[in-house]
Amino acid sequence: MKKLAIFVSGGGTNCENIIRYFQNNPEVQIPIVVSNKDDAYALVRAQNLNVPTTVITRQQLNEDRQLVLDTVSGCDYIILAGFLPRVPDYLIEAFPKRIINIHPALLPKYGGKGMWGHHVHEAVKAAGETETGITIHYVNNELDAGEQIAQFSTQLTPSDTPDDIADKVHVLEMANFPKVIEQVINGEK
Repeated sequence: MKKLAIFVSGGGTNCENIIRYFQNNPEVQIPIVVSNKDDAYALVRAQNLNVPTTVITRQQLNEDRQLVLDTVSGCDYIILAGFLPRVPDYLIEAFPKRIINIHPALLPKYGGKGMWGHHVHEAVKAAGETETGITIHYVNNELDAGEQIAQFSTQLTPSDTPDDIADKVHVLEMANFPKVIEQVINGEK
């Protein structure tokens, strides 16, 4: 059995999607959802699906290594589903090629510091891109620079607003993120 810890910061649609995707799979368990914010709606979504949750603040993440490692003890993978803080080096070292992130753009474009959520979609719109998408990648010590696992793209029109772009990206996330996680943990990627 593979155990996945999901790290979140916000609303939790990807988190809920992942939990629902694996809830009837006897080979996968999600023992914990971790948020750096106590008001993240992702915690409510997880609790509604009977998944235990905890809050580890950004300060604790950076200063209380033992707390974090104890929280994810026994987990095989960490899944970042809208988790905004930079993952500390000690956690990357403890989970080499076992921390998976999703980014709302076709990396290497629109990655790095400050490039998350709506900031990405606004940058894509401002650049006049004709396509965007998602990148699922392993986390390393550089922001959004880990080895890519998969990318999925969607076409854009000149009339697409940043909100339209966000909606198109969200469709890709819902359709593909859990499947790619499953492929990784099954050794298919």
